[in-house]
Amino acid sequence: MKDAFGIPQSLLVLGGTSEIALATARRLVARRTRSVWLAGRPSPALERAAAGLRDLGAEVRTVAFDALDPESHEAVLGKVFAEGDIDLVLLAFGILGDQAHDEREPVSAVRVAQTNYTGAVSAGLVSAAALQAQGHGSLVVLSSVAGERARRANFIYGSSKAGLDAFAQGLGDALHGTGVHVMVVRPGFVRSRMTAGLEEAPLATTPEAVAAAIELGLRRRSETVWVPGSLRLVMSAVRHLPRAVFRRLPV
Repeated sequence: MKDAFGIPQSLLVLGGTSEIALATARRLVARRTRSVWLAGRPSPALERAAAGLRDLGAEVRTVAFDALDPESHEAVLGKVFAEGDIDLVLLAFGILGDQAHDEREPVSAVRVAQTNYTGAVSAGLVSAAALQAQGHGSLVVLSSVAGERARRANFIYGSSKAGLDAFAQGLGDALHGTGVHVMVVRPGFVRSRMTAGLEEAPLATTPEAVAAAIELGLRRRSETVWVPGSLRLVMSAVRHLPRAVFRRLPV
């Protein structure tokens, strides 16, 4: 169960090598989180991530999880929940893709959509059902401001995040009153491995800043968190720009 300050004692990360997820896990472990599951494809990176959290004093276990294999999600995640209650599920997996390449290769574009949206729908529903069955818990979904309005430069990725965002909001409404809390996190450009080599966008942030916003959102039981917060007003203006004007923006 969460402590008096809203900090989960147990955490399941879907996307166990995500820089944002690991920054969040480190922050929560430093507060009071003691049990962590890292779910992801088996790799040296996943084991290094687990070792790093163990060094901070957490009990950490890894589990093989593939976003592109939704048929396995119920069995894989069921085994995790069978080991004990999970206070927080952090859905953090996703890929950026390569817009220019993916436009020419539709199969690659579909992989982005299947990872970011289809896989998340499956894992999100399985996790939500498990949280509801235990009667408490939070599901935090990493969305993106890219989902607010599709841009020419990354509309494949943006459309997948738009679908994820809408799904997570609807899931939160469906679970309202059940004891399960759903929080959607919308970061802007995050300086990370995924964005290495890309031109930095205004109001860029870091995994650590997103982690801090997630912790604050959990304490407040927020439903939507923008990182940085000023992006909420910026994206509200962008969302309402006439399409002819939006097309001329250097985005």
